[in-house]
Amino acid sequence: MVNQKNPDISYTQNRELSWLNFNERVLDEAADEQVPLYERLKFVAIFTNNLDEFFMIRVGSLFDLTLLKRENRDNKSLLTPREQLDKIFVATEKLYAKRDLVFATIEEELRTANIERLKMNQLTAAEQSEMEKYFENYIAPLLSPQIIDFQHPFPHLTNQLLHIAVLLKHNRKATLGIIPVPVSLPRLIFLPGEKIRYILVAEIMLAFVAKIFDMYSVIDKSIICVTRNADISPDDEASEVGEDYLHHVKKTLKKRLRLEPVRLEMETMGDSLMITYLCNRLHIDPIQIYKTKTPISLSYVFSLGDKFTYQQQQDLQYKKFKPSPICEVDVNMRMLDYVLHKDVLLEYPYQNFDLFLRLIKEAAYDEKVVSIKITIYRMGNHKAKLMNYLIIAAEMGKEVTVVMEVRARFDEQNNMNWAENLSEAGCNILYGFTGYKIHSKICLITRYEAEKVQYITQIGTGNYNAQTAAIYTDLALITANQEIGKDAVTFFKNMCIANLNGNYDTLLVAPVNLKQQIIGLINQEMQKAQSGKKSSILLKMNSLTDRDLIEQLVLAAQAGVKVKLIVRGICCLLPNVLNKTENVTVISIVGRFLEHSRIFCFGVGVNMRMYISSADLMTRNTEHRVEIACPIFDKQVKRKIYATLKIMLMDTVKGRQLQNDGTYRKRMGHAKRIDSQQYFIDSFSALLVTANKM
Repeated sequence: MVNQKNPDISYTQNRELSWLNFNERVLDEAADEQVPLYERLKFVAIFTNNLDEFFMIRVGSLFDLTLLKRENRDNKSLLTPREQLDKIFVATEKLYAKRDLVFATIEEELRTANIERLKMNQLTAAEQSEMEKYFENYIAPLLSPQIIDFQHPFPHLTNQLLHIAVLLKHNRKATLGIIPVPVSLPRLIFLPGEKIRYILVAEIMLAFVAKIFDMYSVIDKSIICVTRNADISPDDEASEVGEDYLHHVKKTLKKRLRLEPVRLEMETMGDSLMITYLCNRLHIDPIQIYKTKTPISLSYVFSLGDKFTYQQQQDLQYKKFKPSPICEVDVNMRMLDYVLHKDVLLEYPYQNFDLFLRLIKEAAYDEKVVSIKITIYRMGNHKAKLMNYLIIAAEMGKEVTVVMEVRARFDEQNNMNWAENLSEAGCNILYGFTGYKIHSKICLITRYEAEKVQYITQIGTGNYNAQTAAIYTDLALITANQEIGKDAVTFFKNMCIANLNGNYDTLLVAPVNLKQQIIGLINQEMQKAQSGKKSSILLKMNSLTDRDLIEQLVLAAQAGVKVKLIVRGICCLLPNVLNKTENVTVISIVGRFLEHSRIFCFGVGVNMRMYISSADLMTRNTEHRVEIACPIFDKQVKRKIYATLKIMLMDTVKGRQLQNDGTYRKRMGHAKRIDSQQYFIDSFSALLVTANKM
């Protein structure tokens, strides 16, 4: 284990700064001219949304830590929370400047494609007149303006809500005016004509704000937005919440809107006279204020494509891709029958999520199925077929148990709604543990066939969510392996009786044994290397932050094990540090799809131990969540998964290699250009074409 008092930080980096580097790679996708233009615009919006959540969650949590009396240093960089915040603010300012340049370039190119966002001064006189009428008839009646003086205290600025801030003057006295941008208004107004021309509603409000404060002179004005602490612990170490989880979560959602500000954004071209005033009122430092030329809210971006012509769709978007509706199970055969004899691997988004739903639907109507048990973390919208099939199963007399994590970050309300609907339909609903989120992805179907119990277990790396299954890369194993099934039975029993310390024969379960077992597997490879045997560690995940696991990987690398890591996001382990991590290689892939699958491989050849998992190798996952890693026993499935990893390691288009200074570089020196995600799209599309010809 790591030396907690004096950790070696020569080969590790701060988690938050590593995350900012990841988000910059998202922004780099927006700057990549090989990416279709509209997709580049969406990457800017994704970058922006990521940054919003980062400030609400990570920056908010660091501010909380600064309030503690005892010193709390990060064990990867030895920085205090205050020192981390200072570095974050400086790094983020550079990202804002980069985003402005990227966004401006994209908008310039969009103009050549007849898509244009306009400011008021770019409209014709007739259009300006129409906008003024629109303001007076549809916007002004909804507004709730306020001035700030002795009788009118500074208002609460709702988290992530746009406001118009105006510095006003009357009788030689200056005051501030605030107008919230009503959420009931559309985000943008399209102008008539053959081209796609639009103006943001906040811009219209800004242009005519003098009409609201008509007794004042307008000195300065800006669109602003406050980001507040979301009150979410950085490692999901939930506080004591008692037995009524739904009540607790509802209170948290209300509280989230009123927590302390951590950032203020202002749409302004230069210095604003309001900055000092706003700093004082919001109790923030000027370094927490970010001036941007890019619109603060880019949520409108995702609806622009609805206006595209057919040709614009072809030119500006990714080529249409439909997930394959086929797998190794013949369409004329029941999946339940096939799986009883052979494991099935589903690969999202290259294969359709409906293939899994097909299994659940069959189970709902199968007379020999007696129960369905499932964990739910993020479900999706009200049209989710999975939930409807679970309700049907309950109505058909099956025992249906749903372990619902109602504290899934920013998805709490949706999960609460589903929990109530399922409960009303007769499903058994469990809400998990105090202090531990249930993040595992497991479904157990139990059948009785000729007085014999049959277990069919599905274990995945991603959520049971059809929307994310279309844009996230994930794996789902469906197996009738009885040892895995028995462990699944034990797992659900433990969830029902609030037992975190159960014993499992095949599954790795956090916080019970997952971390310890992975350390043991790393040590086995280290011992092989020390004795001159072939050894290898290949891991794919979203993030790597667990200091103990980092330490074991470094020891293995120093013993001669080739450690290859595919880490999309945060990676606190630095490769190629002299005499420390020269045997470590780290690549990141950010592309069309969100790389979300977690795969752990130890060893080589037929003796390789392989697991797929719901867990990243982060302390929050290994110690503060309920997670599952499932072994892959089927040789054909194992070969298929390993083949995908090898393709990813060869990615020279989207792959970026981590350097020992924390930066990422394009992978040079490879003759053949390989885009791993496009490779898989082409492969599954070719299989579908072949199947259709048969």
